[in-house]
Amino acid sequence: MASTSPTRIDNELYASAKLVGGRMSRSAAQQIAHWARIGRELEASHSVSYRDVADVLDGRRDYDELTDREQAVVRAEWTERITERREGLDLAEQFAHSGRSYVELDQHGNIVRHAAHDGKSAGA
Repeated sequence: MASTSPTRIDNELYASAKLVGGRMSRSAAQQIAHWARIGRELEASHSVSYRDVADVLDGRRDYDELTDREQAVVRAEWTERITERREGLDLAEQFAHSGRSYVELDQHGNIVRHAAHDGKSAGA
């Protein structure tokens, strides 16, 4: 069994690891260790350029210029970012707050209509 050493990390990283780790059936510590192993492999890899991947993720370089391995890393990061954003959305709350009606599908594929509300509290 591997031994562990205590380390301090910032709250934002820990919260992110807890959120993502929960979806992946990992604890926050296991998720951070997973990310660290990926980072270690990226930095050690001679076939993946961390700078090129970061440039694509930051919009400074074209995805099609990357190698197949680098593209795979970019897609994995995009998937992670999309998942985090999607889980942070509460469109029903946003629509209700702005007074917009909306429709969605229930678990059986039936359309459910939600009426618009004015979004104002009763005392306003």
